[in-house]
Amino acid sequence: MITTDIAIIGAGPVGLFAIFEAGLLKMRCHLIDYLPQVGGQLSEIYPKKPIYDIPGYPSVLAQELIDNLMEQAKPFHPTFTLGERIEGLEKRGEADFVLTTNMGTVIEAKVVVIAGGLGCFEPRKPAVENLENFENGKGVNYMILDPEKYRNQKMVIAGGGDSALDWTIYLAEVCSELTLVHRSESFRGAPDSVAKVMALAESGKINLVLNSNLQAVYGTDKLEQVEIVQNRTMEKTVVEADHLIPLFGLSPKLGPIEDWNLNISKSAIEVNVDDYSTNIPGIYAIGDINTYTNKLKLILCGFHEAALMSHSAYSYMNPGVKYTMKYTTVNGVSEF
Repeated sequence: MITTDIAIIGAGPVGLFAIFEAGLLKMRCHLIDYLPQVGGQLSEIYPKKPIYDIPGYPSVLAQELIDNLMEQAKPFHPTFTLGERIEGLEKRGEADFVLTTNMGTVIEAKVVVIAGGLGCFEPRKPAVENLENFENGKGVNYMILDPEKYRNQKMVIAGGGDSALDWTIYLAEVCSELTLVHRSESFRGAPDSVAKVMALAESGKINLVLNSNLQAVYGTDKLEQVEIVQNRTMEKTVVEADHLIPLFGLSPKLGPIEDWNLNISKSAIEVNVDDYSTNIPGIYAIGDINTYTNKLKLILCGFHEAALMSHSAYSYMNPGVKYTMKYTTVNGVSEF
């Protein structure tokens, strides 16, 4: 049996930052993730995607951010169970939880923090004729692992969120020809990213096709063409393409968490915004997996939630005790 102060379900960026915040309060963390490595979606889906909204980093690659978070957490000696999924959760007594994985690993903790991102996820696929014929390395992908794969290639990206905009900005300098297709004239992404995409279109570096949807894909052994239909006129256009990346988000599935008697709304866990606690004392939810009024699914918001959660968890574990962080310096190195 593994014993820890805080069991964190999910080893994505928010879960990793929670190690640091908990460590400052002298609480030990053990992280569990179904993926075989830390990093969550950042490492699994888009490790080389640039991220622009992390304080202090005008731009940082997703995997670089994960590496930095691991280095930041290192002094607090976290432990990990990777490649396993939490199947069972039992509360014993007032402050002890026992978690069991699908592989039979047992973790005992005083506090449980759910930082599972979107939970178990799969890409949302558009209704496009012949799409499945070009999956599995034949031109249609739903994530970008290595941007260099697309150098000097013809690319079509479809979507109107941050991922579609960010990848369009980045790959405009990589692909020989890039077309961004969006069903509307307005975007869901950050206004600054929208402005950059518009500037790329005006300068002729990308083709921007608005008020349009993907209709069909064609080719022999690999993708060769993407058919696009204009929403208003129904006029069809065929674009030559080596690759198509539909970026319509992920479909979340909470999995076993749905059976833990937590308050859930639209596949997300309801929390108290004072400390991101759930309806079950001792269980918290931080990051994209939680929901509350005016929720923003941003990594930096998850970092804020991790900080408040850690102080509340300390108070939960130590009723009536107020902790004051003390900083010391040993041979020029700060310690907590």
